[in-house]
Amino acid sequence: MTRELSKHFDKTIGTDPSSVMIKKAREASPPSQYPGLEFREGSAEAGSHFLEDGSLDLVVAGQAAHWFDYAKLWPEMGRLVRKGGTLAYWGYKDHVFVDFPKATEIMQDYAYNTDPELLGSYWPQPGRSYVQDKLRIIQPPKEDWEDEQRIEYEPGTKGAHTGEGTLFMETEINVCAVKEYVRTWSSYHGWQEKHPGQIARSKGGQGDIMDEMFDRIAKEDEWFRNEENLVKIEWGSALIMARRK
Repeated sequence: MTRELSKHFDKTIGTDPSSVMIKKAREASPPSQYPGLEFREGSAEAGSHFLEDGSLDLVVAGQAAHWFDYAKLWPEMGRLVRKGGTLAYWGYKDHVFVDFPKATEIMQDYAYNTDPELLGSYWPQPGRSYVQDKLRIIQPPKEDWEDEQRIEYEPGTKGAHTGEGTLFMETEINVCAVKEYVRTWSSYHGWQEKHPGQIARSKGGQGDIMDEMFDRIAKEDEWFRNEENLVKIEWGSALIMARRK
């Protein structure tokens, strides 16, 4: 995100509280390709001491705003963003199989059922609930911010583009790729730590929670039995923008 924005600004600064992530970002962003772009270690709430008051024209957070402490964040944003400057935070929730409502229902059950054998209790909270609520936790203080806009999308399961709102994220990929994608969920990694002996078939094991989930989906809809079959998916999303008074 910072690399893309750097094409449009004289100076762009990416921050993250993790020194490891900052190191990786710098390695992936050579100055010869991205002049005017730099990365600094720091948190959104209090880690930007190197920035002067009113020095920022735009502040963004992509799929990160659900981690912020807003009691601390708003004073910091009020300090840093110049009058007339813009704040834009966005994020996305779970994907939906737009042509397969039963598959979506099963996936949601596995994702949020708090049975310790399933995934619901392994999501980092309260961040995940903020994402699922499409970032409505973000309420720019009206004494400091104006022109607030919220652009949301909630996918439907009656075909592509049957959801409500403005669609930002969609794709068509095969069942195998979807299965690997859901293994990137943070809840899956938490589940995996508690179930080290359950190894995915794709890694030579007897199967893990995601294999089980897709087996159940395939019993309901034969389309998922062939992992090369394509499925259309859309993500629920939210974009919140506001202008500094």
